[in-house]
Amino acid sequence: MPVINFNLDDLRSLMGTKMEDREILDRIPMIGADFHDYDEVTKEASIEFFPNRPDLYSVEGLARALRAFFDIELGLRTYDMASSDIVMRVDPSVKGVRPYVVGAVIRNVTLDDRAIRSLMELQEKLHTTVGRKRAKVAIGVHDLDKVRPPFVYKAVDPDSVSFVPLAKEERMTMREVLERHEKGVDYRHLLEGKERYPVILDASNEVLSFPPIINGRLTTVVPETRNLFIDVTGTDPNTISGVLNIVCTSIAERGGIIETITLRGEEKGMSPNLRPKQWLLDVDRTNARLGLDLEPLAMCQCLTRMGYSAEPKGRKVKVSSSPVRMDLIHPADVVEDVAIGYGYENFGNAKPRSSTIGGEMRMERVADQVRQMMVGFGYYEVTTLTLSSIEEQFSRTRYPLQEAVEVLNPVSEDHNCLRVHLVPSLMAVLRRSKHRDLPQRIFEVGDVVIGGKRRKHLAVMGIHAKAGFTEMKSLAEGVMKEMGVQCSLLPGDMEMFIPGRCAMVKVNGRSVGHFGELHPQVITGYELGYPTIAFELDLQDLMSGKGEKII
Repeated sequence: MPVINFNLDDLRSLMGTKMEDREILDRIPMIGADFHDYDEVTKEASIEFFPNRPDLYSVEGLARALRAFFDIELGLRTYDMASSDIVMRVDPSVKGVRPYVVGAVIRNVTLDDRAIRSLMELQEKLHTTVGRKRAKVAIGVHDLDKVRPPFVYKAVDPDSVSFVPLAKEERMTMREVLERHEKGVDYRHLLEGKERYPVILDASNEVLSFPPIINGRLTTVVPETRNLFIDVTGTDPNTISGVLNIVCTSIAERGGIIETITLRGEEKGMSPNLRPKQWLLDVDRTNARLGLDLEPLAMCQCLTRMGYSAEPKGRKVKVSSSPVRMDLIHPADVVEDVAIGYGYENFGNAKPRSSTIGGEMRMERVADQVRQMMVGFGYYEVTTLTLSSIEEQFSRTRYPLQEAVEVLNPVSEDHNCLRVHLVPSLMAVLRRSKHRDLPQRIFEVGDVVIGGKRRKHLAVMGIHAKAGFTEMKSLAEGVMKEMGVQCSLLPGDMEMFIPGRCAMVKVNGRSVGHFGELHPQVITGYELGYPTIAFELDLQDLMSGKGEKII
């Protein structure tokens, strides 16, 4: 989980309070954090936050949350915004490279060493977590006074643009940055296979940013910087907008004024968007979920302590949430904040009405045994999200289209449904790991949701120069033998596999799995350059069979 480091005197100043050290530190864990370390001499503290709250990844964001939680400044924190005359043109050439960009201007900032350190640490934590190590989101922070608007975001030939990258003295082309700069070497796999690279230029063709790799040295932020330009690029418009909101408001907590910029391209608009999100909570239902008996006004007080604006509407509560709260995707998330605002320490203790002896479910025991078996076969386990996307589950992998449970308000298009297959999740892992050495052999035992019901699947994948049908057939036979199940392997015709190199696994005449060699179109769709094999097995179907021994 992300750990933020801050000075307690700095936090106290941002909160506008004279509270004692221990009073602050003892209460911080109650908003969803874990106390890590504190030095009473230097006043330096470390707090580990849950990854669902990226708005708390900086001392500024923490101070904002604590002002409400400690009843210093209750309710929704709003920010004044002005309109700038700065324009960023989004060229169509970025569409197939890194399609989305947003930006903002922040004027009249006061940056000391602490503020700069906090900003840089926030940037890196967002890159690592929400940004998926810059694959999904990359942030650029620039000294606005060193460049000349308007700006353009476009994709160019990597040898056609040169600049002095951050922390270097010599001029390099974009291709040379990937070959010689430390950040270029670390992140060049994100541009692998791209003929053109993304870049942000000013009116004089000076390079502000080469996303997602490195900024230009020209716009380096120093303590004397007074006006900032922020750019956020990525692969999902909702995610980059949320990240921009977090960065802008964190800087504004130290007195900066946020200004919008105009985006011009296929999609026109103003950036950033700091409009609150609206929710309507049912008071009685919320009380039932939490085991409380709060009146609407008392529930509103709990929510204002969590940084919401809230007002009663009969037996409902109308709620407005901060635009920095990227974690809020369902009313249940707001209900959780009611509990935190009420105070977990106030729920009291109650003994269970009945006494039982807990035990591991049979399905989980089988899953653990299957994991051990796969490790014994020489495969590495991975764990991926149950959330996926319709495109990933069906279009990109060529699985037959079927009904999937869709997310009503997805944070991003990458997570708009619950998965019905595990193989697409493993394909995404291989795509992110394509810069690693071969062979790669991975597996996952995880949940899928079919027909609204959760099921346990096993998925296995391998990629290397000699990967083929025979290898996966031998594995499938070995898995079924180890599980003590009599099965039949029959030819299959699934579009995701090469014709004639696919088979179905059947037990008692019922299909329980499939395996084969992936079709070249699927492989290229995931930007993989080697033969790839896959096997997926429904463990639930195996367990429901009659008389079969399962491990």
